Amino acid sequence: MNILILGAAGMIGRKLVRALLQAGNVAGRPIRRLTLADIAAPEKPDFDGEVETIAIDLSREDAAAALIASRPDIIFHLAAIVSGEAEADFEKGYSVNLGGTYSLFEAIRRAGLERPYTPRVVFTSSIVVFGEPLPPVISDTHCLTPLTSYGTQKAIGELLLADYSRKGFFDGIGIRLPTISIRPGKPNKAASGFFSSILREPLIGQEAILPVSETVRHWFASPRAATGFLLHAAELDTGSLGQLRTITMPGLCATVGDQIEALRRVAGDAATKLIHRQPDETIAGIIAGWPQGFDAKRAEALGFRGETSFEEIIRVHIEDELENQVREHA
Repeated sequence: MNILILGAAGMIGRKLVRALLQAGNVAGRPIRRLTLADIAAPEKPDFDGEVETIAIDLSREDAAAALIASRPDIIFHLAAIVSGEAEADFEKGYSVNLGGTYSLFEAIRRAGLERPYTPRVVFTSSIVVFGEPLPPVISDTHCLTPLTSYGTQKAIGELLLADYSRKGFFDGIGIRLPTISIRPGKPNKAASGFFSSILREPLIGQEAILPVSETVRHWFASPRAATGFLLHAAELDTGSLGQLRTITMPGLCATVGDQIEALRRVAGDAATKLIHRQPDETIAGIIAGWPQGFDAKRAEALGFRGETSFEEIIRVHIEDELENQVREHA
């Protein structure tokens, strides 16, 4: 099995690499080669098979063709400019999120013209492809009406994925990820970053800023769940998808207030007192156009699983990040 991961240096990319190496196979087929690509070269993992790490800009004209030269069996497309940055830098967002995706799909199609080649492509989309009018609960068949450039770029990616799969150029599956919380490490430029920081920082005794109201409601999953979604998508029989190639992943519908109360139950009042309210109209405006709850029965019927409480999400972070750090420094 030859696997290519685009966006391998990112948080989810790194966790996906570790999970793949721990499993050692995908759908019973041993992993023989890994190609890990990102704008900065990913860290090279300890792997007995062949591994290549590449620093590459997917929006560059010749980048995609070079990445699939080894004809990978599975391609995880995680690379993207995140929501806040894509909204602030219009050209960069479209160049990477749309231009890079189109270039990748075209490179696969052209490779198949030379000799048969139909890889599995796992594309990470986002729940922000949905915008107003927003019902309280959104199904997979709700129309795509994104209200941000990032959401628009992901929505176009979903349509391209479906069309290229329909034509048989590759076997594609898209997964709409919930907002991932708690993200470890330093904050990124995503508008949703505070959903993690108001929990992550207080858990280690640091202050955090809350830029929106505690009544804001959203859809969440942990990094562990997101990694599981990707692995399951790589193995899934896509014959059951029909023409609806992108699926909204299971998640937890919760308010910011629910997050803070879960933090209180896990870490006490001392942690919640480190959260400071500081309204930010720009972030609040972006978040206001995002969906809040989903009907993920289709994904669940296909075997995808997420968390069922925010306490569970917090404990996943403690187990996977904080306890690991203690063990590593012991």
